[in-house]
Amino acid sequence: MTIKDIDAGAIRADASAPAIHPQFRSRWSARAMNGDTVSHETLETLLEAARWAPSCFNAQPWRFAYVSNTDEEWSDAFATVMEGNQRWVAKAGALIAVASRRTYEESLAPSPTHTLDTGAAWMSIALQAQTMGLVAHAMLGFHPQLARTNWHVPLGFDLHTIVAVGYPGEIDDLHERLRDRETPSDRKPLAAIAQPGGFDSFEA
Repeated sequence: MTIKDIDAGAIRADASAPAIHPQFRSRWSARAMNGDTVSHETLETLLEAARWAPSCFNAQPWRFAYVSNTDEEWSDAFATVMEGNQRWVAKAGALIAVASRRTYEESLAPSPTHTLDTGAAWMSIALQAQTMGLVAHAMLGFHPQLARTNWHVPLGFDLHTIVAVGYPGEIDDLHERLRDRETPSDRKPLAAIAQPGGFDSFEA
C-alpha cells in the first residue's frame, strides 16, 4: 500500500468539530517516498507559497536552501540528517533547510517573532506540497553543527528544521519499526488547546 491510499481527511473526520477547509485535516507528515527526484522547479513552487506567509512588519525573516537528490550537494546535505531518519530520508527526492534571521535587516534590532513567522512559512510549504501530491516531512533529527557547516548557514541565523520532500512511496518499503507509525496522527480536542477569556485553565 502506498501512502496515496491513505485518506487522512476521512480518518480524522470529526462531525462534532467546527467545519474547516479539508486541506488541514488531510495534511500529515508521511515518511514513505519512492526516491524520484523532486526538481528545482517543483521546489521553487513550494517556496513561492512560503514567500507569501505573514510576518511581523513584513520582515520575511525566513531563508531556505534546497537540494535535489541528483545534485552534487546531496551527499553533504543527506549527511546532516541523523542516522535514524536517514533510513527513510534516503528515498526523499529533495531536502529543504529552513532557517531564519534573528534581527531585522535594516535596524539590526532583535526580531522577537522570527521563529513564529518562519513557522508560518513552513506551514505554507506543507500545504502547497499536499496540493501537489507530494510528501513534506519536517525533521528536528539532524546534526546541528554539521548542518550549519554543510548547509553554509550564516552567523545571525537559526537553523530550525530540515524538510524531506518526495513523491509518495510504499509503506512496506519503510523500516519495520516505522511501518506501524505511517498513519495520520490525531490531535488534542479543541477545548484542550483553546479557552475563552484567558490562559488560567491551562497547566504549565
